[in-house]
Amino acid sequence: MARPVAPPLYLASSSPRRRTLLDQIGVRYRTLPMSVDETRRDGEPVRDYVMRLALAKARCAWRSLPRAASAPVLGADTVVVLDGEPLGKPEGRAQALAMLARLSGRRHRVMSAVALVEGDREAVRLNVSRVSFRRIGAAEREAYWASGEPADKAGAYA
Repeated sequence: MARPVAPPLYLASSSPRRRTLLDQIGVRYRTLPMSVDETRRDGEPVRDYVMRLALAKARCAWRSLPRAASAPVLGADTVVVLDGEPLGKPEGRAQALAMLARLSGRRHRVMSAVALVEGDREAVRLNVSRVSFRRIGAAEREAYWASGEPADKAGAYA
């Protein structure tokens, strides 16, 4: 009897955006959504924080696999950084609108980390992008919130 073919990659995420990115480049994968403590440690630099979360997700997913797993696990995390403060996913409408108001007309950074874990081999990389927002008024922020897009995105935008 033939054994099932393992995917070339496990994705430690339930993010639709991460799945879309892998689909676009033709990578076969299986999702293993992982929940890890995302509390930032006192004094932890944001770049270390986002890399730690990506690695924690990948490690957690790797540990959940059977011993015979033969595919690496990809973990990822993204944080929007404004004035040195990380903006995660908004907890609701009011927080999303406040984040968008703070970002309006300003420049900020987006830090995205990816981690690959396969057994005792681990790799973590960080990408930092600089983003400029034009001014966005209250009505536009409300309409954007109503679209549903900012609900599960770091910094309340995609």
